[in-house]
Amino acid sequence: MTVEVVLVCVWRLVTMVRRGTVFTHAAFRWVDVVIGAFVAAAILIFALGAVLAPGEAVPPGMVLLVGGAGMAALGVALIVLVLRMLLAQAVARDIEAARMQAELDEVI
Repeated sequence: MTVEVVLVCVWRLVTMVRRGTVFTHAAFRWVDVVIGAFVAAAILIFALGAVLAPGEAVPPGMVLLVGGAGMAALGVALIVLVLRMLLAQAVARDIEAARMQAELDEVI
């Protein structure tokens, strides 16, 4: 389910790119949902590892692989968080450029 949520959010962001509106505050909502979906996926993966850990039905290496998958999901969430910060800087610069263009238009 988290994969579907991420796919829908990425689809919406690509649509915003095509329209040229990705550098607005509306894009943050979709990026935040992507981050939340990856964190939720990591929590679910760690819960699966906790369920599989007790007993001898599953080898310890498999539990370690599940934990690694959870760490990978958290890593992707952190990368998307860094990209969100870059988007925030781009939005701020776009707003500043629009303000400076308006001032320049007034001068001309």
